[in-house]
Amino acid sequence: MSEALLEVNHLKKYFPVKSGLLNRTVGQVKAVDDISISIAPGETFGLVGESGSGKSTVGRTIVRLTDKTDGEIKFKGIDLYSLPEYELRKLRPKMQLIFQDPYSSLNPRIRVGDAIGEAVLNHGLAKPNEVRELVLEVLASCGLSSYHIDRFPHEFSGGQRQRIGIARALVLNPDLIIADEPVSALDVSIQAQIINLFRKLQHTRGLTYLFISHDLSVVEHLCSKIGVMYLGSMVETASRDELFKNPLHPYTKALLSAVPIPIPKLKRERIVLRGDIPSPANPPSGCKFHTRCPFAVEVCKHQVPEFRNVGSEHFVACHLV
Repeated sequence: MSEALLEVNHLKKYFPVKSGLLNRTVGQVKAVDDISISIAPGETFGLVGESGSGKSTVGRTIVRLTDKTDGEIKFKGIDLYSLPEYELRKLRPKMQLIFQDPYSSLNPRIRVGDAIGEAVLNHGLAKPNEVRELVLEVLASCGLSSYHIDRFPHEFSGGQRQRIGIARALVLNPDLIIADEPVSALDVSIQAQIINLFRKLQHTRGLTYLFISHDLSVVEHLCSKIGVMYLGSMVETASRDELFKNPLHPYTKALLSAVPIPIPKLKRERIVLRGDIPSPANPPSGCKFHTRCPFAVEVCKHQVPEFRNVGSEHFVACHLV
């Protein structure tokens, strides 16, 4: 097995809750609470869960858009949080983030060509007279035409804007792309086009993805390995085929039951979770999922389940398994 391109060990990210005239810290929002991820070169790791589970915070913490509270993040064996700013700057082109909203992630006053090319100039990866040709090349690889280079963001559809976001990440020739729900704001037909584009780019450029999504049907078509998050913690990880064939955690089963089946004659029991996801500022004791789990027993309320390997690199945190 090849050495991991990205390795995340026991990552925690807590946000302080301030209150009072003296602005004292009275609590913490545990957005990410002790998760570990390992992604090999050329692999696509899917990170799934409901809104509020901490998926986006994981992506932003990995690329140091926000600082970690605890844990270790290694990229190509290098501890990212041990690097001084000037060393981290050299490494940043190799780790790129694609944002969820294709509308707000682009400056409406900057032409598309300038928006894509500015990072190349800032990192000194090309001479000013070479940037336009580089941008045209990456636009073409993302399914856009040469005349799009001089247009403004408002002249594009949502799908085209997301292609621009992909091109902006791609122009720096990264090894790792963190895609934060890149298709959730798009129509279903456009989602399929963008997913196919991700697969094509991975094949032609040897990219590695951390693909963040709440939609397991999307993740199934792109990812080779899947991790399921709930309230800041990882509850299950396995290969795609293993997870869809043999889901073990009740939360994973509930998510899978919501995936539409394309064949009308086939039926799947729908598992409807009771209540809403609890606040990460005041998570439940024991297993965080026990307040919504239809199979919870007494031990679930008091004891945190161990995240353990149940065979075939299938990890799960559940007292019932």
